[in-house]
Amino acid sequence: MVGELRYREFRVPLGPGLHAYPDELIRQRVGHNGHPEYQIRWLILRRGDDGEGGSSQVDCKAEHILLWMSNDEIYANCHKMLGEDGQVIGPSQESTGEAGALDKSVLGEMETDVKSLIQRALRQLEECVGSIPPAPLLHTVHVLSAYASIEPLTGVFKDPRVLDLLMHMLSSPDYQIRWSAGRMIQALSSHDAGEGPCGEEGKAGEGLGQLRDSQNTVAEASDLIRTRTQILLSLSQQEAIEKHLDFDSRCALLALFAQATLSEHPMSFEGIQLPQVPGRLLFSLVKHYLHVTSLLDQLNDSAAKLGAQNNSAPEELSGERSRLELEFSMAMGTLISELVQTMRWDPASSRPGSSARPPCSIFRPQLADVSSGLQPAQAQPSVRRSRRFRPRSEFASGNTYAMYVRDTLQPGMRVRMLDDYEEISAGDEGEFRQSNSGVPPVQVLWESTGRTYWVHWHMLEILGFEEDIVEDMVAADEYQGAVGSRALGGVLPSWRWKPMTELYAVPYVPPEDEDTEESEHLTQAEWWELLYFIKKLDGPDHQEVLQILQENLDGEHILDDEILAELAVPIEMAQDLLLTLPQRLDDSALRDLINCRVYRKYGPEAHPTLLEAQQDVLLLEPQAQAQKSEDPARVEVKETPSQSPSTPLQRLVEDYGPAGKILLDLEQALSSEGIQESKVRPFLLQLLRQPQPFLALMQSLDTSETNRALHLAVLRILMKLVDFPEALLLPWHEAMDACMACLRSPNTDREVLQELIFFLHRLTSVSRDYAVVLNQLGARDAISKALEKHLGKLELAQELRDMVFKCEKHAHLYRKLTTNILGGCIQMVLGQIEDHRRTHRPINIPFFDVFLRYLCQGSSVEVKEDKCWEKVEVSSNPHRASKLTDRNPKTYWESNGSTGSHYITLHMRQGVLVRQLTLLVASEDASYMPARVVVYAGDSINSLNTEVNSVNVMPSASRVILLENLNHFWPIIQIRIKRCQQGGIDTRIRGLEILGPKPTFWPVFREQLCRHTRLFYMVRAQAWSQDMAEDRRSLLHLSSRLNGALRQEQNFADCFLPDDEAARALGKTCWEALVSPLVQNITSPDEDGISPLGWLLDQYLECREAAHNPQSRAAAFSSRVRRLTHLLVHVEPCEVSPPVVTTPRPKGRNRSHDWSSLATRGLPSSIMRNLTRCWRSVVEEQVNNFLTSSWRDDDFVPRYCERFNSLQKSSSELFGPRAAFLLALQNGCAGALLKLPFLRAAHVSEQFARHIDQRIQGSRIGGARGMEMLAQLQRCLEAVLIFCGLEIATTFEHYYQHYMADRLLGVGSSWLEGAVLEQIGPCFPNRLPQQMLRSLSTSEELQRQFHVYQLQRLDQELLKLEDTEKKIQVGQETGGEEHESEKDEEAGAAAAMGLVEGEEEEEENEDLYYEGTMPEVSVLVLSPRCWPIASICHTLNPRTCLPPYLRGTLNRYSNFYSKSQRHPTLEQGSQRRLQWTWLGRAELQFGDQTLHVSTVQMWLLLYLNDLKVVSVESLLELSGLSPDMLNQAIAPLTSARGPLDLHEPKDVPGGVLKIRDGSEEPRPRRGNVWLIPPQTYLKAEDEEGRNLEKRRNLLNCLIVRILKAHGDEGLHIDQLVCLVLEAWQKGPCPSRGLVNSLGRGSACSSTDVFSCILHLLGKGTLRRRDDRPQMLSYAVPVTVMEPHTESLNPGCSGPNPPLTFHTLQIRSRGVPYASCTGTQSFSTFR
Repeated sequence: MVGELRYREFRVPLGPGLHAYPDELIRQRVGHNGHPEYQIRWLILRRGDDGEGGSSQVDCKAEHILLWMSNDEIYANCHKMLGEDGQVIGPSQESTGEAGALDKSVLGEMETDVKSLIQRALRQLEECVGSIPPAPLLHTVHVLSAYASIEPLTGVFKDPRVLDLLMHMLSSPDYQIRWSAGRMIQALSSHDAGEGPCGEEGKAGEGLGQLRDSQNTVAEASDLIRTRTQILLSLSQQEAIEKHLDFDSRCALLALFAQATLSEHPMSFEGIQLPQVPGRLLFSLVKHYLHVTSLLDQLNDSAAKLGAQNNSAPEELSGERSRLELEFSMAMGTLISELVQTMRWDPASSRPGSSARPPCSIFRPQLADVSSGLQPAQAQPSVRRSRRFRPRSEFASGNTYAMYVRDTLQPGMRVRMLDDYEEISAGDEGEFRQSNSGVPPVQVLWESTGRTYWVHWHMLEILGFEEDIVEDMVAADEYQGAVGSRALGGVLPSWRWKPMTELYAVPYVPPEDEDTEESEHLTQAEWWELLYFIKKLDGPDHQEVLQILQENLDGEHILDDEILAELAVPIEMAQDLLLTLPQRLDDSALRDLINCRVYRKYGPEAHPTLLEAQQDVLLLEPQAQAQKSEDPARVEVKETPSQSPSTPLQRLVEDYGPAGKILLDLEQALSSEGIQESKVRPFLLQLLRQPQPFLALMQSLDTSETNRALHLAVLRILMKLVDFPEALLLPWHEAMDACMACLRSPNTDREVLQELIFFLHRLTSVSRDYAVVLNQLGARDAISKALEKHLGKLELAQELRDMVFKCEKHAHLYRKLTTNILGGCIQMVLGQIEDHRRTHRPINIPFFDVFLRYLCQGSSVEVKEDKCWEKVEVSSNPHRASKLTDRNPKTYWESNGSTGSHYITLHMRQGVLVRQLTLLVASEDASYMPARVVVYAGDSINSLNTEVNSVNVMPSASRVILLENLNHFWPIIQIRIKRCQQGGIDTRIRGLEILGPKPTFWPVFREQLCRHTRLFYMVRAQAWSQDMAEDRRSLLHLSSRLNGALRQEQNFADCFLPDDEAARALGKTCWEALVSPLVQNITSPDEDGISPLGWLLDQYLECREAAHNPQSRAAAFSSRVRRLTHLLVHVEPCEVSPPVVTTPRPKGRNRSHDWSSLATRGLPSSIMRNLTRCWRSVVEEQVNNFLTSSWRDDDFVPRYCERFNSLQKSSSELFGPRAAFLLALQNGCAGALLKLPFLRAAHVSEQFARHIDQRIQGSRIGGARGMEMLAQLQRCLEAVLIFCGLEIATTFEHYYQHYMADRLLGVGSSWLEGAVLEQIGPCFPNRLPQQMLRSLSTSEELQRQFHVYQLQRLDQELLKLEDTEKKIQVGQETGGEEHESEKDEEAGAAAAMGLVEGEEEEEENEDLYYEGTMPEVSVLVLSPRCWPIASICHTLNPRTCLPPYLRGTLNRYSNFYSKSQRHPTLEQGSQRRLQWTWLGRAELQFGDQTLHVSTVQMWLLLYLNDLKVVSVESLLELSGLSPDMLNQAIAPLTSARGPLDLHEPKDVPGGVLKIRDGSEEPRPRRGNVWLIPPQTYLKAEDEEGRNLEKRRNLLNCLIVRILKAHGDEGLHIDQLVCLVLEAWQKGPCPSRGLVNSLGRGSACSSTDVFSCILHLLGKGTLRRRDDRPQMLSYAVPVTVMEPHTESLNPGCSGPNPPLTFHTLQIRSRGVPYASCTGTQSFSTFR
């Protein structure tokens, strides 16, 4: 059946390819807040099923979710369901018109006919009891069925006599009458058009009434609803109905119920082994299920009535609702209890033990570190660590630790796993066995698996031998005791508080003070769970317990259901009741009591012992009764056989104690002559209460075939036991697996097999329910195989097989019913969870946690390897098949056969779905290595005809994944090796790895839980987003809303979800469905370009200063904003998603409701991305406004740094110390800077460079002022880091380089220069400041080498002098006339050589005869490549401008440098030449003063030593300096602190300088006097700044022209840079004249080109290819103006060779030179 998808534009994504669409209104009620709520059905459709291809027709029986929604939620999510008056529009119904068409008189006549037909049918039924039904009766029923199909006549069939009629018909032995009863029931329920009776809300007829807009109409419509479910409920609640129904009648009723619930819960449990449930238990489950759904319907109807009443009797209606809630809770507890027993879930598995989930946030990813929420045993993992061995944390690398473990570990030592590795988990312990040279090399026997497994060295932690561990544990216990004694009874902090290493507590779980009054009483959920067991008591016991409660209330009120529901029970009384109840409850209720939450929390600790003791007492009761009925002589006779050798049955029950002895007594009672029911009945009654001995008796059939005597004895007992009516109530179905195992076993003895068939035939003849169970277990095939084996010579085997075969349809019915009931219970549980979310009321259903624990059980468990398969078969060499599963990669299975005939067959365990099947191979096997593998699957060996997958194996592969994530169970999987590498014949397989999920209910429940949670919270998120879109101020309430929702989910997970995976699945779904869409909506800009969260953050920043007053409104506002941001960012991102482009969100009802775009954004990382994008835009707007208004101010930089520091503090306050938001802050500032025009950006960069220069120079002052300067410098450097990677960094480097050069040459280098560059080094794209410091260090090294060079020259001169003196002495001693001529010749030659050498060394030795103390001279060699030096105006001629005692040192340095350039060990490159400059500084002694001056000032002062008076004009002519540079040097010298006076006569242009007369200053000052000219700061608006802009524009034009020439193909970015640089240097465009006109801006580097490329990419002029981002191409017309360029001059030569400029620093090594005159003169000190 198909219908129209009416609201296809409103869809909510629930998963990959899965969407929910609103369909129609089902019912209406009044919510907990007094506002109306509407139950909307949402269709769940997969991609392709929702009519996207053009069709809007969908299956009306598609899976759906019923969701209660408020009016605001409907308006925000599916506003088309609202009418013009704002009320929800109900579904149209064709039957309404039909009902209106019937005339009232005609309707009255038909009602009279129905009543008479009912009376006639009852009379005819009474007359035909025991006989064949007459034809008139069948005709009457047929006519009644026709009337029942008319909906307006439904009210007539409310007559109780109709139920009596149906009861008689269903219990009739005639098939036709039972079939007619079914026809009538189907006719009565035909009005619901096939809809299910009760969804997850337990609705009893969704879509059956026309729900009007008024609540009165809804109440009237609900009164008219009488569906098939209610009829079944009425029938099932009839007393002793089970006694009147035989197998066929019961199956007829069950079939009707199965048909009713078929489309309700289309939940698949494929792969899960559901138990075989007999029809008797299924009918009981149906009764409880129908009762629960009926009560739930009444609850919903009472809510509707409560809203419809005009305050007529609110107290009465409220009391009625309270009674219904209590009754529903008790009925739901009964249903869960019976379902748990029917499903055979182990009660012990629901008890939280050591593996219980520790309390922690379900929304945050679990950290590997030990959290504060761990238990004390978990918080001290070092207890089992031997102190004799070093942990891995003490080693620098993993390799070093691996070598230590390899050398230390000995066989027999205990080890612990440090990392997860395949099937071994971190924390597993084991015993080291051996090691080899394989990979992995270590074999350990692991306790977790019970097998050996190979791991790596670095994964192990050595614990030592067992005795060492015991000693260490004792020592640790002593230490813990000492610590505990010092802790003064302190306990571990709650997990609700985070440790000091983290900044914030979990926002949605604030620490709450416990209510002492409330903590002294049970909660309502705990009391109702205890009340459930009180209601289970029989009459006298029940009254006694009520009397105890009445006495506690001092007899003020009579304890009816209404008072009991609201009773406040003290914990002490509850503990007394828990001690009393176990003695009064039956076994089933006692088992439930022991496993319930209230008993685990408040009951006695030794509850298992109590249960066992009571069981022993109960087991001894029938034995005592049997002994009382026997005479003493008979007892003596019984004692004699007990001394004889034990029988097989006695050996079986030896280990069962009293429970086993009852089987022996039962055997004796059954084997006695003339079996008396009075002797057997006590034992049967006891087995009904405690069926464990009976189940053990039947399970003994599944033992070894050698126990033939035992099997025969057991079968004889069972054969006789079937004849007793009470025995049919025993749980035979729970042990039928043992019978089937014995039946299938090929080694079963024939006599045993015959007895087994007799027993099964007798059992199925007495109760056909067990024939259905055998059919579900596959008994038909097993019997057929047994007949084939024994050639058909098994009596009654054929009859048994036929009987089982006839129950095929009943088996299908039972399976469907089991699935429907379980699915219905799951849906009801999900409905209760939704009500819990919506109303924030606690869940008061008994055993609710137990049911959820079973549904979530196994969520963290995997089936691995041999737990997946039963056996492995191979095509050949079966003796080596074990090598496939020994987990040793060195061993292998090798086949033997022809090509393509090799296979491996896996027999899988029942219900295991393969998650991954991996084949291990080795490339070293060469031609033995598989090349093509095909996987087949089937239900048996003979049906392997389904090809599941085929894989081609690469020659280099080692792990070949064959299968992944199968959704179908295959009993047999076969791996066929079709081809080997290199044409090989045989193959080698190194191993098999099989992983499969455990067949539990968790995957099914997780899917349903996540779907409901996602739909609920996405609907709510859209409603909240709509509120915030209409009024931004409602954003302030978002934190409290989110806190409430997240706290509720956290508390629910702590109470009901058993393990970490289930809790985190809920937390992740909730976070993705609620927080992620909200963040997406509040961070999306509206039509004005402002997002709600951005507006809120702007307001926060504006009122931040006013928020310091805690009593102000600004403080409250800021607190709400911080709470909201803390909540949104407290979950760290776990994965990176592709970026999402934010588009403006339209307002009003034209907004988009397609949430599919949010399906890929539901990750914590997308939340962080959206929040950081919003924060970046806020910061960018703030900084942009500040730059626009304050960029010209003198205090611009300090204010900017203050604003930046304020933004940093705000980021920390709002989002914590998260790098993502700090990066967003930097990107926001960078974005604002990028919006500045070039000259304005250059001005900003110059201001920052100037500010840094001033703070560096100011820090030299020292003291408090110097420390303040350092603090300001640090704040400025933090703000400057934003320049990194921006275009502004180029201009900033330009100005910083200029100011840094003046500092280094004016006052010298300091540690602060290097520290500053280390912090803001990335802000210099050309790294010129770093090269400047590096050149200074190189100069210092050259200076040290020069010093050594001078010493070597001095040693050479002294050596020559000594040689000359020796020759003279030798000549004088020998004497003689014959040698006189030779002496004259030698002396002449020596003189000639001296003349030549003297000419060469004349310049070097100018200072050799200087009488004064030689000053210390240091030369700084500066490269023009990194130093901003104007070579022409700064050229110095030492011959004319320096005194002789300085010129000699400079000449020697020049010779040294030229020789060092020719030295092969020094740096290679082009020959460099020195050019002396005026740059540098000096220290001069002037009386008692030490003058710190520049090199120009030094020359000027030394020049005055000789002339005393000199004109400025002559100084200009002599030095060749520019007037500006000379006047800059003269100004400090002529200031009040300077030693000179400047006189400006009219006849002397520029003035005259002379030394200040001492009379003017009677007492000269002492100490250091700084006269170095002050720093000269540049202006970005000057010509130099404009030249930089021109260079940028020229480069932009050049880049665009080159890319235009290459078209759409574009260029690689490296190739583009090379072409731009080549064109810049050689032309023809731009021309050399235009480039040279730029002055200092004419230099161009690759960094400048990259900066321009980034600028053009940001403007959109260039684009990058998506597949190859390094390829650039032209995108749009040029947005920059191309300056006028001149044509190329072909004759222009290339650039000049690089020059090396150098300056000098002069130091003195002696007493300052004093003039012989009385006047003061200048002497060079440094």
